[in-house]
Amino acid sequence: MDSPGYNCFVDRDKMDAAIQDLGPKELSCTELQELKQLARQGYWARSHALRGKVYQRLIRDIPCRTVTPDASVYSDIVGKIVGKHSTSSLPLPEFVDNTQVPSYCLNARGEGAVRKILLCIANQFPDVSFCPALPAVVALLLHYSIDEAECFEKACRILACNDPGRKLIDQSFLAFESSCMTFGDLVNKYCQAAHKLMVAVSEDVLQVYADWQRWLFGELPLSHFARVFDVFLVEGYKVLYRVALAILKFFHKVRAGQPLESDNVKQDIREFVKDIAKTVSPEKLLEKAFAIRLFSRKEIQLLQMANEKALKQKGITVKQKSVSLSKRQFVHLAVHAENFRSEIVSVKEMRDIWSWVPERFALCQPLLLFSSLQHGYSLTRFYFQCEGHEPTLLLIKTTQKEVCGAYLSTDWSERQKFGGKLGFFGTGECFVFRLQPEVQRYEWVVIRHPELTKPTSLVSSETTATPAMLSHSVSSDPTDRLSPFLATRHFNLPSKTESMFMAGGADCLIIGGGGGQALYIDGDLNRGRTGHCDTFNNQPLCSENFLIAAIEAWGFQDPDTQ
Repeated sequence: MDSPGYNCFVDRDKMDAAIQDLGPKELSCTELQELKQLARQGYWARSHALRGKVYQRLIRDIPCRTVTPDASVYSDIVGKIVGKHSTSSLPLPEFVDNTQVPSYCLNARGEGAVRKILLCIANQFPDVSFCPALPAVVALLLHYSIDEAECFEKACRILACNDPGRKLIDQSFLAFESSCMTFGDLVNKYCQAAHKLMVAVSEDVLQVYADWQRWLFGELPLSHFARVFDVFLVEGYKVLYRVALAILKFFHKVRAGQPLESDNVKQDIREFVKDIAKTVSPEKLLEKAFAIRLFSRKEIQLLQMANEKALKQKGITVKQKSVSLSKRQFVHLAVHAENFRSEIVSVKEMRDIWSWVPERFALCQPLLLFSSLQHGYSLTRFYFQCEGHEPTLLLIKTTQKEVCGAYLSTDWSERQKFGGKLGFFGTGECFVFRLQPEVQRYEWVVIRHPELTKPTSLVSSETTATPAMLSHSVSSDPTDRLSPFLATRHFNLPSKTESMFMAGGADCLIIGGGGGQALYIDGDLNRGRTGHCDTFNNQPLCSENFLIAAIEAWGFQDPDTQ
């Protein structure tokens, strides 16, 4: 077979060792579904020339804003921007945030070319304020470009994509940080064993998850990153979440039985990813990634937007380039031992619960809203103290010293919409749990069994939602927010029992329904019962019939408002 035609930026020996060139030279298919399958199978990964052609075609088809810099612009500006500087000493643009440029299989000339291209991109895209993924993207594209100008044009088209339903790479600190929070939420739901390990060994679990893009855009070897990028160009941003989740699953599998130093877990993951070829092939990585049954793009977009909203409320802006770590409140920092007091749970137990809540609320600190020992055993007083707070955390201690509870996504005032009748409300972010005698969390059944449902036609599961598409369609109230993440109206459920999250009346409070209740509390807050319910597919959270020793409700307080 003929030697592949590498450009002058590639180290031929390194490239031959990294990726064997054994595959087909042409690609004839045009259908998206077939392209997806071929990308996942690595059809063009086996041919250097074909991969270059496919990248050119896929990137050429990205819808871009009218004025997008092309190869001729690069030829015009590169001399003025670079000047007489040595390419090896060229500074990197501020928006890469001190990210190291991965060399992959580039030679010294190629490494210098990446710096030149990045500086020219910074000149043409002054609105890009934070984009640490870009050096890796440019470095990869340079392997498969004829020259610097073509690589520049490809990178510019990726940045200039103006399709509202197609997110490619984050270009602001706000977008980057909300993606990190969204990834943390997905880990919490789809990699619970790994998440438990991260919480146990890391003081700041969000700091670990904030590294997720670096795993892909920097630490992955070329053989793996190129395969991920193949699929990413066809299927979009969601692929990145999938692969990062798969990496975490493999890391947990390999390292779970080994001692981990809390100060080193972030570096441990980086080293694992850097050496991933020793234990996980590109095929196995993608196979694991696509075995994870994620939410629809619409739901992930809703979650991303909710996280962005939470960050904006904390003063993070689109133009901001970074944030002081002292301003960030992480899981272990949110629950302070010196000022946390509960009759039901310890500081450690509350921190464990806090590690389960959505990332946008893990930024907050616990605020005691109701305590039976302080406010009395009255359901009316419970509602009074909790109304106006969303979400809330319910904690129960039985006379047998069992401890259980629920995370409740929606304001208890919603119960008033049912005209005095008992009606269920809430979203799929609700979950129930027990802490004593052993720890167990039960999430919405649809998360564990997505085959029970499929997204409704409100927004196609293959369409990324826009703000207009996500607005409430059931209310004309201008104060309504974006449609909530995991709102049940987004799903075709087999029956209403899968959406019975929370209900409250004058005589009782109910969490979960269908075939039983996860929690039933009477109006005097004295007695309760628990059993299996369809909503959470849970086991009893404590003794099936129990007497209440103490009950508490906690809210989520922004530390900046204290």
